[in-house]
Amino acid sequence: MSRIVNFVLIGAGAALALAAAAPGQAQRARRGGGDAALIRSAMSAAPPAVARGAAIIAMDSNGHMRTVRRGHNGFTCMADNPASPGPDPMCMDANAMDWAMAWIGHRTPPNDRVGLMYMLAGGTDASNVDPWSERPRRGAPWVRTGPHIMVVGSDSLLAGYPSGPQPDTTRPYVMWAGTPYAHLMIPVR
Repeated sequence: MSRIVNFVLIGAGAALALAAAAPGQAQRARRGGGDAALIRSAMSAAPPAVARGAAIIAMDSNGHMRTVRRGHNGFTCMADNPASPGPDPMCMDANAMDWAMAWIGHRTPPNDRVGLMYMLAGGTDASNVDPWSERPRRGAPWVRTGPHIMVVGSDSLLAGYPSGPQPDTTRPYVMWAGTPYAHLMIPVR
């Protein structure tokens, strides 16, 4: 596992989305404020009422997850991915977490289990069409999305929304269209 959803779990631009934590996040946190910094970053992804009760997780440089703080409301938050050029902490419900773990593991995500991810600090993604791209293609910019939520796990929800390599991120759009990881990105500002 080389990276976690920068949405995600994933921006994923999003989503998700995921959002996301990245290898080395725990080491960076130790240098810059430790677990308290991870918790602050992760909590910035969701509305305060959600973030207060969410579990906080982090990934170490070997790709192992650890629980920084236990939660009690069914949401899990991850801090900013230091490998991306912009802020991208994320917070997701259990269905979105299952979706993100499938994406990370290159497995087929659960079908027809709608999940919700918050990325209220925004997100940056290497590609709006390639779920595993770690850098934009030569000459292409990173896809930057302001504060948004992601809805994953429902193909029927995507009908009628635009997609493509350079989406208008000020309006709802589909990220990773045509893949099992396609999801709806919804800006909130």
